[in-house]
Amino acid sequence: MKHFSVISTLIVVYLIFAILLNSVGVVILQSIGYFEVNKIEASVLEGFKDLPIAVISFLIASQLPRIGYRRGMLAGLLIVMVGCLAMIFGDAFWATKLHFLCIGVAFGITKVAIYSSVGLITESKEQHASLLNMIEGFFVLGVLSGYWIFGAFIDSNDPTNPSWLNVYWLLIAACAVAILLVWRMKLDESAASDGNEQSIARAYGEMLKLAARPLIIVFVFSLFLYVVIEQGIGTWLPTFNKEVLHLPAQMSVQAASIFAGALAAGRLLAGVVLQRLRWFPFLCICLVGMAALIILTLPLTRDLPTIASVTWLSAPLVVYLFPLIGFFMGPIYPVVSSVVLSSMPKPEHAPATGLLVVFSALGGTLGSLITGRAFEAFDGQSAFYLILVPICIVFVTLFILNRLTSRNETEAITG
Repeated sequence: MKHFSVISTLIVVYLIFAILLNSVGVVILQSIGYFEVNKIEASVLEGFKDLPIAVISFLIASQLPRIGYRRGMLAGLLIVMVGCLAMIFGDAFWATKLHFLCIGVAFGITKVAIYSSVGLITESKEQHASLLNMIEGFFVLGVLSGYWIFGAFIDSNDPTNPSWLNVYWLLIAACAVAILLVWRMKLDESAASDGNEQSIARAYGEMLKLAARPLIIVFVFSLFLYVVIEQGIGTWLPTFNKEVLHLPAQMSVQAASIFAGALAAGRLLAGVVLQRLRWFPFLCICLVGMAALIILTLPLTRDLPTIASVTWLSAPLVVYLFPLIGFFMGPIYPVVSSVVLSSMPKPEHAPATGLLVVFSALGGTLGSLITGRAFEAFDGQSAFYLILVPICIVFVTLFILNRLTSRNETEAITG
């Protein structure tokens, strides 16, 4: 496969960030038991992760082609190692905030670098969509493995046991391997520049002009809403499993991997389906499937009995059914991203990705905070029913996005 070493390196780096970024749900669950904080206090961890992603993505996106995508990835991995060390030696709730702050800063740099690198090693819209779906598919496989990796270090019988912090030594070792791979990676970044060196002020000016385009406005708002949905479910699913479905802490974390596995399956299958079906009707089907699963499965969570020792065989059926929403949810983010990015010149990929990451981060924070407050004020079922609201709005934004992209394609052909 052409560019195999580059692609495999991008996947490894993205896998590490997948494990760390989506560990926030596990750390929220552990913080409630281990650090003895309440749900509203614990929900701020999403903000410590996502707000730095938003700020750093905006600040670095237009400058990253000049700095270099490889250098950006190396810096991101080093920052992550610092965050992991903070968890090990801090052993306090403030350390979790510092940890996710480091992850947010690092991911803000790294995601822009990875998405922009995809544009450098693909030659058509089809290749771009296929590779982006594959990378995002592996990202979710990283999320899935993360639940089991963290779950292996959690003591369900003693929430005060600090053994769960040992997982960060393993993640530090993974970062060291990734740094070596990135250091040896051969990536031609010359196409990332249009040949004209811009001042920093002008580069930010061009980024703001890009943000004013109707296509970009609808694009980032669509992904903002999507991340509200995904993070609202993904972050609070372990807590939902424990408090509503009455699963043990370790099993609550591991059962959330079904959601991640469904996300991965949906993204990997999308690459095949989109060869026969246009993206807009495909994503409409996905949204209908998401809404249907929420409406049909959440009533099954009412008045469940508390079982002394729940096993995978005795767990309620809804433990397996509700997370399948990820199958329909998974394709939305990479498909929408590819539809827009592949229609733009390569020098614009970094700033466009920066805007994408900014609003994705804000959506992640908002989704987690809303769901966390709904959990505290009402119950887990009510919190997840609220997801139906952004699903309906996404229908509207995708309809508008389809009109705008169709118009651009028509102008390109006639012009």
